Amino acid sequence: MSRMRLALSLTAALIGGAASAQAPRVAVDIAPVHSLVARVMEGVGAPDLIVQSGASPHEYSLRPSEAAALQDADLVFWIGPGLTPWLTDTLETLASDALVSELLDAPGTIALEFRESALFEAHDHDDHADHDDHDDHGDEDHAEHAHKDHDHAEDAHDDHGHKDAGHDDHAHGAHDPHAWLSPQNARNWLNVIAGQLSAADPDNASIYFANAAAGRAEMETLIDEVNATLAPVRGGEFIVFHDAYQYFEADFDFPAAGAISLSDASDPSPARIAEIQGRIAEQAVDCVLTEPQFNSGLVATVLDGTQAKTGIIDPLGSDLEPGQALYPALIGNLATALAECM
Repeated sequence: MSRMRLALSLTAALIGGAASAQAPRVAVDIAPVHSLVARVMEGVGAPDLIVQSGASPHEYSLRPSEAAALQDADLVFWIGPGLTPWLTDTLETLASDALVSELLDAPGTIALEFRESALFEAHDHDDHADHDDHDDHGDEDHAEHAHKDHDHAEDAHDDHGHKDAGHDDHAHGAHDPHAWLSPQNARNWLNVIAGQLSAADPDNASIYFANAAAGRAEMETLIDEVNATLAPVRGGEFIVFHDAYQYFEADFDFPAAGAISLSDASDPSPARIAEIQGRIAEQAVDCVLTEPQFNSGLVATVLDGTQAKTGIIDPLGSDLEPGQALYPALIGNLATALAECM
C-alpha cells in the first residue's frame, strides 16, 4: 500500500471512529421497540437489544454483554415495568445515569386496560382507552411537532422515569403493556424517540427528525396494507392464545372473540377453557391463533370437537432478524396469519 493510500485509510478510519464515538449509546428492551429506535438512528448509530429474540420479556436473565450495554447507555427505551418488571431494579442499578424513556407513559400513547374475562365484546377497547383522542398526537410529521413531543417526553421522564418506575399503578399492571402492537402507537413513538435522541445528540437532530418523519410515512403505508389484507375476512371470529393483541384489534377494528390465557400468559383455569369452548361452539369461531412458545396441548383441548382452524402468530417477531425492518414485518405477519387462518 502506498503512503498516500495508507494516509487516506488512516484518515477515514479516524473520521469514522469519531462519528461513531459521537453517537449516543442506546439500549432498548424488546425487538419491536428496538426496530423503531433503529429506524430513527439510521445513519448515525445502532441501538443495543436487551431481551433477545425468542425469550420471554416477562422473565429474563441478562447476559454480561446486555448488562454492559445498559451500564454504558446514554439513553434507554422500554415499554415499562408492566412488561418487564425485573428491569425496574436493573435500570436503577446499571443505568442510573441514563435518560430512561418509558414508552407506555409517553404523551399520545394509546394505553388500554387489561381484559380479565375469557370472552370479549367488540366494544371493549373503546371503553378502556386511557386518553381522549390519540389522533391529535399523530398527524404532523414536521420537526416542530417532533420537538414539542420531545419537550413533553422530557416532562414525562421527570414524572415517570426509572427513578419512579416501580410505583403502584404499574406494579399492579394498570395497563396492558403490549402497546407496540398498535402501529398508531409506533408512529407516535418515532417522534418521541427522535426527540430524546436529539436532546442527547443535537448535532444529529436533523437526521433523527428526518428518519422519524420517513418512518411515520412508512407506518401509514403499513396501516393501509394491513387493512387491505384484513378486508376480505373482516367480521370473522377468532380466539387468541393469550390476550396480547387488543392494541392490534383496536387499530384495525378486528376484535378477537376471546383469549385462552390472560395477558401475562398464565395457565388458564378449567372454567376459562370451558368458556372458550362454549364460545367456539355457539358462534362458529373460524380460527384459534396460537404462539410458538406456548402449550400447544391447550389449543388442542380447546379445538377438540370443533371445525375451527388454527394458525401461529408471534407478538415479538422472534423469527425475524432484529433491526429496523422487523417492526413492519411483524405487523404484516400478524395480519397475514390472521387472514389465512380465517
